[in-house]
Amino acid sequence: MAVATDGSSVGSFSGGCIETAVVAEALDCLTTNAPREVRFGAGSPYLDIRLPCGGGIDLLFSPLRNAGVAEELFDAVSARQPFTISMESKTGTITSAPAAQDQAVVRDGQAVHVNHVPAAKIIILGHGAVVENLTNLTASYGLDCEILTPDLDIVDRITTEGGTAHRLKTPAASDLYQADPWTACVFYFHDHDWEAQLMKQALASPAFYIGAMGSFKTHDTRKTLLSDIGVSDTAIKRMKAPIGIIPSTRDPATLALSTLTEIIETYHSRFSRTHGTIAL
Repeated sequence: MAVATDGSSVGSFSGGCIETAVVAEALDCLTTNAPREVRFGAGSPYLDIRLPCGGGIDLLFSPLRNAGVAEELFDAVSARQPFTISMESKTGTITSAPAAQDQAVVRDGQAVHVNHVPAAKIIILGHGAVVENLTNLTASYGLDCEILTPDLDIVDRITTEGGTAHRLKTPAASDLYQADPWTACVFYFHDHDWEAQLMKQALASPAFYIGAMGSFKTHDTRKTLLSDIGVSDTAIKRMKAPIGIIPSTRDPATLALSTLTEIIETYHSRFSRTHGTIAL
C-alpha cells in the first residue's frame, strides 16, 4: 500500500477495515520522516479498530526517501520480473533485488524482506461469446489479458475497446503465444481442429494453468490427438478439462466466471506462500 503526502493512497491490507487508520499513521510517518511498526487488530493500541477475523496485522511504515527505488520496482513489475524488497525497520532504508527467497515475508533481525511475484496474466485462445465474456471479467478484476483468435470481428471489438487481441491465421503453433510462470492459458475453441498444435505449444510452456472447454468425452478425444502428435501423458495431465468450477455449464457468462474463479484459486494456491504485500 502506498500513501502520498496529500492523503491519497493505492492498495489495501484489509479491504477497508483499517485503511483510514493506516493512512493517518503513514501521514504522520511522512511528517516525522522516520519508520515505525504498528499493530492493528488484536493486541493493537487502537482499541476501537477490530478485524472481522479477530486477528491482527503488523505493519512497517517506511518513508520512501529515494524515488529511484520506486522506479526500480515499477520497471520490475512492468517487465513481470519477481523481486525481493528489503526494508530496515530502524533506519527506513529500502532496497530491491531480484527474487532471493521462497517465503512471502522473512524477518531477519531489523530487516524485513518481502517477496513479490508477478500478477496472474490470462491468454485466451478460441472463438465465440465466452472469449469476450472472460475478457471483460478479467479486465474488471484488474488482470492483463491477451486474446488469440481466428475471429477477426472479436479482434476488432476487443482492440477498439482498448484490449489486446491478435488474429490467428492458422492452427499451427504461434509466436504470438508468450507465457511465463504466472500465465494462465485458456482454450475456448468450438472447432477443435484449432487446438492440437496450440495446446502442444502451451503444454510445453511454463504457464501455471492450462484449461480447455468441452466435455469429458471431448477431452478423451483431445488426449488421443495430443498423444498422436507427441505430447507426453505427463504434459497432457497438466490440462484442466472440463474447465471451470461449475460443471456442465453452457452459458457463456457463467462459463467465463467459472473459469476465472478457478484460475484465481489456482494462482493463490500456487503462489500465496511466496507472494507478500508491500507498504510504502
